[in-house]
Amino acid sequence: MTDRTIGYIVGSLSSTSINRRLAKALERLAPAGTTLVEIPIAGLPFYSMDLEADFPQAARDFKDAIAGVDGVIIVTPEYSRSIPGVLKNALDWSARPYGQASFDGKPTAVIGTSGGGIATAAAQQHLKAILSHLNAPTLGQPEGYVQSLPGLFTEDGEVTNDETAAFLVAYLDAFGALIERYARVSVAA
Repeated sequence: MTDRTIGYIVGSLSSTSINRRLAKALERLAPAGTTLVEIPIAGLPFYSMDLEADFPQAARDFKDAIAGVDGVIIVTPEYSRSIPGVLKNALDWSARPYGQASFDGKPTAVIGTSGGGIATAAAQQHLKAILSHLNAPTLGQPEGYVQSLPGLFTEDGEVTNDETAAFLVAYLDAFGALIERYARVSVAA
């Protein structure tokens, strides 16, 4: 595969989120032929089975965005040792309607940053359990636990530490290899 589009979901709604800065860094560091695009989650209503009869347009758009990319990176903060509620809400919408799960077979990677030494390890473990249930082939290595020290990421996504930048490039390369393994093969009729 020479060209690919990777969607990314930021599990924080904050415009000043360090995880949003990490996502922007991934955009900047993407290899040639790879485009990263955000799949927004802020407009999704709270999931309720009651809404499935008239599936909300925002949820349809979200599912279409996932279908339209070759893989998805979920950039998550850690809230109370788990994933943010807004991210869980998005994942619930992705799994509906029953039998039409958006992450089924979709290559997925998980990464996150925080100021703490273990970064977002607990949140990522919970997220990987959810993705396993959704049948998403998920990048196992390298794990994306990034400790965000002040100034590590600029507002526009520049990485100020060469070792961190090199790690993120290697992370994107590993995810690209996972996407290649799961790429759908076109068969001529």
